[in-house]
Order: sequence, then C-alpha cells, then structure tokens
Amino acid sequence: MAEVGIVHHDDLPPDPGKRDFILLATGAVGAIGAASVAWPLVAQMGKAADTLALGSIEIDVSKVPEGQQLKVLWRGKPVFVRHRTADEIAKAQAADNADMPDPATDASRLMPKPDGNVDPSYLVTIGVCTHFGCVPVGEAGDYDGWYCPCHGSHYDESGRIRKGPAPRNLEVPPYEYISDTVIKVG
Repeated sequence: MAEVGIVHHDDLPPDPGKRDFILLATGAVGAIGAASVAWPLVAQMGKAADTLALGSIEIDVSKVPEGQQLKVLWRGKPVFVRHRTADEIAKAQAADNADMPDPATDASRLMPKPDGNVDPSYLVTIGVCTHFGCVPVGEAGDYDGWYCPCHGSHYDESGRIRKGPAPRNLEVPPYEYISDTVIKVG
C-alpha cells in the first residue's frame, strides 16, 4: 500500500500575513467595544436640555418703568435691568472721572441698539457682588445704585464699585439689542 504523505503543522512555513490580520481584526473589535462603552459615559457629562435652554434669554425692556429695575435669572444668576432716570444717567456720566477701584466709563458699560446708537436709559448688569457673591440691594447705598449688605460694598448708578471691599464693578453680561425694546442676554 502506498503511504499517503501526512503533513504536520510543524512542517508548514510560517505565514506572517495571517497573524497580522488576526492582530488587526482583534484590535479593531476591541477599539469599537471600548468606544461603545465610553460613548454613553461621555455623553451624559454634557449640559442638560434645561441648562441649554437658559443659555440665552430675551427681555422686553419697554415693560420696565423709568426709575425701576427688573430682576431675571440667567444661568442661575440674577440679572438687573435698570431703566435709569435722566438724573441717574447724569450722575453716572458725571462720575466717569472719579477715583474708582475699577475705573470704567458709563458708556463702556452699555450696548448699542440695532441702529448703532447707545441709549443710556437701560443698564444691564449681573446682580452678584464681586466680593463674595451676595445679591446687592437696588436703589441703596451711598451712591444710590446698589448696596451689598453682606460686607458693605457700594455701587453707583452704573454698577461701578465706589466704596467697600468688592474688587470689581458689577459685571455686564454679554447682551445685544435684537430690536429697539428687546435685548437678548447670552
């Protein structure tokens, strides 16, 4: 009987291409698996829908009576929209050259309307004291602007720090006029 040639595994020449393919395929499957596990973990760290909705707000400033202010929440912070009187505007502009801890002109704290003109009647500030984050009281203090009862900071009619421990003026949030009477904060 003729002997049939049996080839043993040890007798085969090595095939490096086959081994490379198996390593690449295994690595690709592992990477896809890791990405499919990591994606939900990363996606849940994004901002919630209610937070994104509060990213910007529109305020009709025509509803704020002269001499009064409107308080609204934007990103969890109070925003003051003050409809200033002619006397308040005049006092704020006259104090532009006063010695202040955080110098700023009244005009630098205002935004132009769509026609490019600046209306000094409306002042928009974030209502958080820059000292320790308290909410100041409006139409109070030595300068008839805002007064922070926590540590005694006094802000003028333009929200500029004039006296007390606060290091900076009340912040002006990013805002723009989208019409003559509506502003968009954020």
